[in-house]
Amino acid sequence: MSWHTVLDVFALLCLVVGSLMSLAAAIGLVRFPDLLSRMHAGTKPQVLGLLLMLTAVGIESGKPRMIPLLVLAWVFQLLTAPVSAHMVGRAAYRSKHLHEENLVEDELRDVVARAGREESR
Repeated sequence: MSWHTVLDVFALLCLVVGSLMSLAAAIGLVRFPDLLSRMHAGTKPQVLGLLLMLTAVGIESGKPRMIPLLVLAWVFQLLTAPVSAHMVGRAAYRSKHLHEENLVEDELRDVVARAGREESR
């Protein structure tokens, strides 16, 4: 088995697993019951799926100059997806657009209550 065949198989595995991770994120966005669950499904597997797909693209391109560009694309995704999900989650919490019965532990309740008391002063 040649070195190129091994790289092709590894790239294929990365593409398949990355696609499945992205598919899992899409299914979670449609199927999960509340905003916080959907937010989690939309960020975690999607970022890993993108990393695997970008790895496959880097392997198949065979050009080392592509690596910094692909790493940059993944870093931007890694920085923006969790931050935006965090902001959406906090906005949903403050506007009561969530199912409180799905929360196992509510660590944000005291912080929001304290902020509300400080604003009223």
